[in-house]
Amino acid sequence: MKIIIAPDSFKDSLTSLEVIESIEKGIKEVSKKIKIIKIPVADGGEGTVKAFIYNTEGKIYHKVITGPLGEKIKAHYGIIYKENTSIIEMAATSGLSLVPLSKRNPLYTTTFGTGELIKQVILDGCKKIIIGIGGSATNDGGMGILQALGVDFFDNNNNKLGFGGQELIKVHSIKNLNNLNNLIKGIEFIIASDVTNPLYGPNGAAYVYSPQKGASKEEVKQLDNGLKNFAKIIKKYLKKDIAKLPGAGAAGGIGGGLVAFLNAKLKPGIDLLLKSIKFEKRLYATDLIITGEGKTDFQTLYGKVPIGIAKIAKQHHVPVICLSGGVVGDLKKLYNEGITAFFSITQFPMDLHYAIKNSKKLLEFASENIIRLFIQNRSL
Repeated sequence: MKIIIAPDSFKDSLTSLEVIESIEKGIKEVSKKIKIIKIPVADGGEGTVKAFIYNTEGKIYHKVITGPLGEKIKAHYGIIYKENTSIIEMAATSGLSLVPLSKRNPLYTTTFGTGELIKQVILDGCKKIIIGIGGSATNDGGMGILQALGVDFFDNNNNKLGFGGQELIKVHSIKNLNNLNNLIKGIEFIIASDVTNPLYGPNGAAYVYSPQKGASKEEVKQLDNGLKNFAKIIKKYLKKDIAKLPGAGAAGGIGGGLVAFLNAKLKPGIDLLLKSIKFEKRLYATDLIITGEGKTDFQTLYGKVPIGIAKIAKQHHVPVICLSGGVVGDLKKLYNEGITAFFSITQFPMDLHYAIKNSKKLLEFASENIIRLFIQNRSL
């Protein structure tokens, strides 16, 4: 019997590899004869770099960059040499987890450090750069990234602007675009994201995502107006209209900003990873796939790891079990996409702290019992 274990990380609890190891341990309690294929995956958020590098012949590097609050932090990135490709994740460069709860406010957080890493990998000679933008702490439209790449923004008094979402409303002119164009010439940029929100408006970056990054109701309005102004200036200087572009609102407007300035392409993160690691070819003679994520709900349908896995597995008639920290709401549409069954790893009413602390044991127990049921009338 061959089983593929291909989960996302469990946020604030376990990495993708730790999830795999726990599930594997549970399976081996049933039988050590089962062949297990380990494939850590991610959808553009935390763990994206490690997922790409684990599944390819790449290498992870570290560099001191500017964090979201302007402090110096050590961030990691990956390079897949055989593809001349670099992988960067915003969760590790400008991520919400890098900002203490009391200091979270997208008026001030910047994507400058992400831009510093982009510049580094360009200087390293990479011709393709994949940027996973899940888990960002920012709402600056990618302005910080562009500042790190040499673009300058000015207000109507010709004062050079600083960092953070608060500056977007002040942008009046843009300079040094030629320097940027020379730097990125011949580079392919891909944004890994499952978000389809427009840049601004009721469904835009500020209104939908900035409250969870620390913005008050008044600050949300300020940020939204800033993104609207940014789109207007982009249209004036770059002749590109990103206002209603699906995905422009991803990661606080980075989707729109990088499409406009870097000619980046927006693609679902899980699809990028699965294609890169040739996941479909690994399905040969597979009896079962176990995937999972920290929480499974209606959002899973929109490009999350389990649905990306299930869509491919369905084409090859491979059953898919989704193991999650929590299973919430009506998931009937997910059955149609190829997920055979969902299981929550929690065993009795328990608080989040207890579940996180005991997540390894809970995963082991759940996977052991799933396999005990699955192998009935099957040959190992």
